[in-house]
Amino acid sequence: MPNRAPTPLMQRLPGFYGWTILAAATLGMAATLPGQTAGVSLFIDAFVEDLSLSRTAVSWMYTVATVVGSLALPWIGRQMDRIGPRRMVLFVGSAFALACLGMSQVRGWITLFLGFLLLRGLGQGALGLINNHVVNLWFERRRGMAVGVLGLGMAGATAIFPPLIEQMLQAYGWAQSYVIIGGLLAVGVVPLLVLLYRAEPERFGLTPDTALPSLGTASASPNNPVRGLTLTQARRTRTFWLFIAGGVCAGGLGTGLLFHHFAILAEAGANRTLAAQFFVPYGVLTAVFTLIMGALIDRVSPRYLMGILMATYATLMVSAPFAATSVWVWAYGVLFGVAQGTQNALLGSAFAYYFGRAHHGSVRGFAATIFVAGTALGPVLLALGPDWLGSFTPMLWASAPLAVVVGLVSWWAEWHRWDAQVLVASE
Repeated sequence: MPNRAPTPLMQRLPGFYGWTILAAATLGMAATLPGQTAGVSLFIDAFVEDLSLSRTAVSWMYTVATVVGSLALPWIGRQMDRIGPRRMVLFVGSAFALACLGMSQVRGWITLFLGFLLLRGLGQGALGLINNHVVNLWFERRRGMAVGVLGLGMAGATAIFPPLIEQMLQAYGWAQSYVIIGGLLAVGVVPLLVLLYRAEPERFGLTPDTALPSLGTASASPNNPVRGLTLTQARRTRTFWLFIAGGVCAGGLGTGLLFHHFAILAEAGANRTLAAQFFVPYGVLTAVFTLIMGALIDRVSPRYLMGILMATYATLMVSAPFAATSVWVWAYGVLFGVAQGTQNALLGSAFAYYFGRAHHGSVRGFAATIFVAGTALGPVLLALGPDWLGSFTPMLWASAPLAVVVGLVSWWAEWHRWDAQVLVASE
């Protein structure tokens, strides 16, 4: 595609426009909270009580809705490559705001399932994918750092908003709370993202990371401005499937822990007020380690960091049943924040790191579908504990070795330089 001049808005804003993209995407990530497990989990007890549904039934609805909602992500990814993130965020963001408004009309298991389907597919899936994609388009040399900053949106939202939403629930009830959330998205967030998002910098004669013209640079040319492997090429590598396995493991275990957070800690002996304190250290440490790991990814192989991530999740699964006191709850929140921050930075940048930017939407969209399906398995897997074994603890401890195995394979892959000859094509 031939280069064109930067838009008037891009020209009026000082410096590299990618920083504006990053700031907007950070807000966009915060806006996905109503579709994230950390946001949905606040409403689970109300759904169980008010709709006369069992926790297992709600878990299964959440799981199936998450899987079905993720099936559209490969199409979303292809559309981002074709028409750009700006048009996609208008469509997806508006639909997500309407989905939140629609949650206020939930009356039974059918409407609850449809609500879960839209929240997960549009918020946790599509909107999160668009935010990640647009940042990866505008940053290359400092991609890890940029994705780390992007993770602050989700981390900040997780630290700040759950306690506020909990107060809103107590004051207005769950239905009116969803009306307020949907209105804020429709009026305050979506219009701003549409105003600021742009496609890759090469379309405007720029290069990633700088405000310099792209022509004549080592990273771009008029005929081939952006490099990278196609989805078919990426799927032929072992590295692609390694990060798929790591993402499924981290997403499944983390989502299961968050979805059943209040029930797991109640079983351990913590009341709801104490369990809610978990979100403060969790959010803060998620923010801190998203930045730390984002900076490390610019210097250290992501496969090494995957091993660290898996070790952290294994520790979480073992320690969750002991979170009964304030000290334990805060320590558990700190450890969870370390895991979540590492996961945000690592999975947010690894696919562009290894497979380039040219087809990032398609590659990341395919991966996101599998990731979301993996996150859906976590709540159901952990729910088998109290249903079949009388406690969450056996399932928590039985899940820990899965993370250990993936971590060891990741380190093995780095030591033996998996796919070294193939991946050079994306550089």
